[in-house]
Amino acid sequence: MAGRNGTRVVVTGMGTLNPIGNSVSEFWANALQGKSGIDILTSFDHSAYPIHIAGEVKGFIPEDHMDRREARRMGRFSQLAVAATQEALRHADLDLDKTDRNRVGVLLGNGIGSLTDTQAAVRHMDARDWKIDPFFFPKMLPNMAAAHVCLMYGAKGYSNTVITACAAATQAIGDSLDVIRAGRADVVIAGGSEAALSQVGLCGFAVIRALSSRNDDPPHASRPFDAERDGFVAAEGSAIFVLESLEHAKKRNAPILAELAGYGATNDANHVVAPCADGEGASRAMQCALDDAGVEPGEVDYINAHGTSTKLNDASETIAIKRTFGEDAYRVPVSSTKSMIGHTFGAAGAIESVAAVQAIVTRTIHPTANYEFPDPECDLDYVPNNAREADVRVVLKNSFGFGGHNACLVWKRYEE
Repeated sequence: MAGRNGTRVVVTGMGTLNPIGNSVSEFWANALQGKSGIDILTSFDHSAYPIHIAGEVKGFIPEDHMDRREARRMGRFSQLAVAATQEALRHADLDLDKTDRNRVGVLLGNGIGSLTDTQAAVRHMDARDWKIDPFFFPKMLPNMAAAHVCLMYGAKGYSNTVITACAAATQAIGDSLDVIRAGRADVVIAGGSEAALSQVGLCGFAVIRALSSRNDDPPHASRPFDAERDGFVAAEGSAIFVLESLEHAKKRNAPILAELAGYGATNDANHVVAPCADGEGASRAMQCALDDAGVEPGEVDYINAHGTSTKLNDASETIAIKRTFGEDAYRVPVSSTKSMIGHTFGAAGAIESVAAVQAIVTRTIHPTANYEFPDPECDLDYVPNNAREADVRVVLKNSFGFGGHNACLVWKRYEE
């Protein structure tokens, strides 16, 4: 569906680094196999804490993607964003030297910023003196992933960072849709990045009993919609999209992967961290996205769920889907990418949107891994354990965050 000024928005490139792949192709191959990226933490000493598992990005060497000097000035979440952008631009075959950089924007989602650098600075001050890392603020501030992408690639157009917890990347992509529709940019580098694995992050979520305690069985710890789920698994990662107006993409004969057709965002106004039990706010976000795309619930072929593996979220999301889709809720397949990679917080919606677009491109839906025991409260088709071939033309992507933030996208197969 075109925007108010007739503008359609398409995705021409994608890049990702996450616990099951350091490229789109590696991620998707492992996702279709239901491979888990959850394992025992290696990045810090967690022996004194109750949780010992996470989804880490493996084998990432920043210097493979940027100059060593630049890498030293970035927090890990910024490094991941820059690396994912590199793949996305290459995938889109976008030569920025032949593009009006004043019309190239950057809009990323981030939920937390660099907790590791904040923690290191505080410990340095407590143990030594006040002279902390002079790059502390450039490493720590949540907006710095977007800033470094602008610096590295010379993007001089609209720039922003969305910080709405676990809905951040989805809102960043949705806001990018609005920016292009409004004529404020021809191209937006959009997505999210998060690297918040640290002692303070682990303890912060553990103390509110949000994390899975399956320390003895990491690959099976994240089990969305399963009756024996006991919390989410913290993870890190990044995913970046090259979004363009259709006119701009066609003018340069770009490869078009899919169309970003709709976006909706709401708030529960209900609780600081708990989702609305009746799914009302989430359902409104879904309906807003469908309305924006001009899509009826019966036209949706797949829902990529928020699906965190917590008792409250999975039950409330199931209720929200039923509120939105009625009897169609039992027809449409639903799966959770977090079952394999864990919860990447502010980056989650972007990584999961890669899965949404890949479902359209490959006509295959990845499974919800670790689905073994049906929950009467979660009684939809969650594509358990095995990938499924399907003629996927329309995908609804859900993301919900602390503070009651809800954001949904509609991705469609591109047609003239």
